Amino acid sequence: MPDAALVFGHPPDLRESLRTCLLREPCHAPINDWRHGEVTPERRARLRRFFPDEPIPAAVLVPFVERREGATILLTQRAAHLKTHAGQISFPGGRIEPQDEGPVEAALRETEEEIGLARTHVEVLGFLPDHLVISGYRVTPVVGILQPDLPLRLDATEVEGVFEVPLAHVLDANNHVRRVREFEGERIEFTDFPYGPHNIWGATAGMLMTLYRSMRGELS
Repeated sequence: MPDAALVFGHPPDLRESLRTCLLREPCHAPINDWRHGEVTPERRARLRRFFPDEPIPAAVLVPFVERREGATILLTQRAAHLKTHAGQISFPGGRIEPQDEGPVEAALRETEEEIGLARTHVEVLGFLPDHLVISGYRVTPVVGILQPDLPLRLDATEVEGVFEVPLAHVLDANNHVRRVREFEGERIEFTDFPYGPHNIWGATAGMLMTLYRSMRGELS
C-alpha cells in the first residue's frame, strides 16, 4: 500500500483526491477511533455505559486549507473558561439545532458563529463516519476546503485561537502517539497528534485518525 503522505501531501487536485476517500452522504453508524486493539464483547459492554442510548446529533467542519506548499487543516483552541472541553483543540461545530436542515448546515452555521468564516467560502467535499463522544454527542464530520488567508473573526466566548496543522503531518504515522488514559476504572488507549505547542487528542484526534485511515483506503 502506498504511503498516504506521498499520495495526498501534494496532490495534483486536492478536491478530487479527497472525494475519492470520503463518504458522499453522512453515515450515522458511529465508529470510535479512541481505542485500539482487541475489544471483547464484555469490555465493549462496559465501555458502552459511558455513552447515552440516544446521543445528541452534532456536526463539525473539518476545514482543509489549500496552500501552495501543501494542504493544511484548520483547528480551533476552545476558550479556557468553558464548562466542557475547556482549552482543548477542536474543529468548529456544535449540536444540530431544529432549524438546521442537516449536518452540513449545522457545521457551516457553527463555523460562522465561532470563527467568522462565511459559509460561502467553504466548498463541502463529503463526510467522515459519525463519531460518538463521551460528552454525549454523535458527531458528523463534514469535510470542506477553503482558500488560504481568509479573514476570520473569533468569538472570544468560545474560541481562544486558531492554527493550521499540515496534512502531511497528520498522514505521517511517526506523528501518531499512543497514550493510555484512565477513565472511571477503565484503561483506554488513544492516539494523540502532537504538533508544535499543541496536543490534539480526544474526539478531534479520533476524527483525524479516521481521516488518516480513510485516505489509506482502510475504511472502504
